[in-house]
Amino acid sequence: MIIADLAETAGRTYPARRRTQNLVGGASPIQARNFAMGLVTLEADGGQVPWHNQEQEEIYFIVEGEGEMCLGEERAAVRTGQAVYIPPRVFHQLTNTGARPMRMIYCYGPAGDVAHWRQELAGTLPRAGVDAPSLPAGARPQSTGKP
Repeated sequence: MIIADLAETAGRTYPARRRTQNLVGGASPIQARNFAMGLVTLEADGGQVPWHNQEQEEIYFIVEGEGEMCLGEERAAVRTGQAVYIPPRVFHQLTNTGARPMRMIYCYGPAGDVAHWRQELAGTLPRAGVDAPSLPAGARPQSTGKP
């Protein structure tokens, strides 16, 4: 039996002010072919999963907190207990709009690496409205800073 323990998973911190802890895939002892899953903690007042897209379909489940979800040309407030479906190749962004940390579980499939993790660490994320489609009107700006 292989068990991934969140309490023993350090995870990685990203420039957009979030920590990602892989539970399935990535650095986790659990590897699957059909999906990857993990917990993301976005820092208060603006922690973000920046504007990006990927080949896999994905779900974000908000465990705790409130935020702004941008998906293609849409923008909506999200909160604890809600799940958002993200189709393949559609640009999306999640921003914590609350005064406390926001926690969400992601699950995408099929398993495999997603380029935005490496791009964010290298400071090479496609920029909204320049290298990628624009964010929806009124959206929080994309975080693209280098570490």
